[in-house]
Amino acid sequence: MSVMSVRGGAHGTVAAGYEPVRDAFVRNFAERGERGAAVTVYRDGRRVVDLWGGTKDVDGDLAAGDAPWERGTAQIVRSATKGVAAAVPLLLHQRGELDLDAPVGSYWPEFKARGKERVLVRHVLAHRAGVPALDRPLTPAEALDPDLGAAVVAAQAPFWEPGKDHGYHAQTYSWLVGELVRRVTGRPVGEWIADEIARPYGLDLWVGLPRAEAEAGRAGRLGRIEAPAGPGGLRMRPKRNVAEAYADAASLTRRAFGAIDPSPDENDAAYRAAALPASNGVATADALARFYAGLIGEVEGGGARLFTPATVASARAEASAGPDRVLVVNTRFGLGHMLHGAASPLLGPGSFGHPGRGGALGFADPESGVAFGYVTNGMNKGVTADPRAQALVRALRESL
Repeated sequence: MSVMSVRGGAHGTVAAGYEPVRDAFVRNFAERGERGAAVTVYRDGRRVVDLWGGTKDVDGDLAAGDAPWERGTAQIVRSATKGVAAAVPLLLHQRGELDLDAPVGSYWPEFKARGKERVLVRHVLAHRAGVPALDRPLTPAEALDPDLGAAVVAAQAPFWEPGKDHGYHAQTYSWLVGELVRRVTGRPVGEWIADEIARPYGLDLWVGLPRAEAEAGRAGRLGRIEAPAGPGGLRMRPKRNVAEAYADAASLTRRAFGAIDPSPDENDAAYRAAALPASNGVATADALARFYAGLIGEVEGGGARLFTPATVASARAEASAGPDRVLVVNTRFGLGHMLHGAASPLLGPGSFGHPGRGGALGFADPESGVAFGYVTNGMNKGVTADPRAQALVRALRESL
């Protein structure tokens, strides 16, 4: 491993041959408005890239006394949380506790209401359940109540015939997956992830950050969310039809992303302490990469693989593809994970994982044995293909 400490406050280590990732990481600060970020890559269970830099505070100016980003700095990863949450029903299926082809209503009877009796568990995971939005959005305070969120989703009429089409369940995925896991296991999904995944594998990863950690503020390890610094963060230009969908308050796109309205303060301790498996997971880059490394193989420092080969095959088997009724582009999903494609480029055709709106990205590529985690506090407006994350993925592809 080579040690790196470069101008601009970037630090870390890279194994020989992975220097392109280091160079791309440094360029993100110089050219793409990066504020504070980290990227980690495992290959065959061994860490080969471990880089961090910038500031975990809002100003992005270390000279002004902002706290520097450290190796253990954790960050809200928005929808990259979905990739972690999706592993839970897949692991329950692997253990024989959950039938992917069973109706959701067989575990959660209230969900059968208003034409949803034929929604299968696999439809929920593949964004085919038909309930990406709510007739009445939840307030930020209401959204933090898992019982209320589940009840509202259960009472919601579908926006299309369940199973027939797919559309990204940007916010409602929280209550769909969270309540399904609670009905099957008797435990909240965040608690299940902590007990069965995070603690056994030594991951600094939470869906529902412990309150003391959430309230630590500047003295703690969390990066604060803010827009990227400078013009580099403005280079994402959505296609016209996508921009029009986001601009139309009546569109399913706006309604799906606005299922919580107004948007919550993601730097608020109460928000971070809640468990919203669609959007508010907190993780270090190393935890995100190590999680995906553990899905596909054994990892250095202990930890047997989480997914059997059959479960890996299920995770990356295409379950939805084509026009997405919410994202208004062609998307590809397995059972809970996004798959490599034009809307969300990963390492290659066999990769599976999940981006987070604004920049974060985690994925595994079983063919190469690679697992990748990138977190940032400079949140772009894009949903699936942030230019900073994509620069790192291209550099990783070059390194391999």
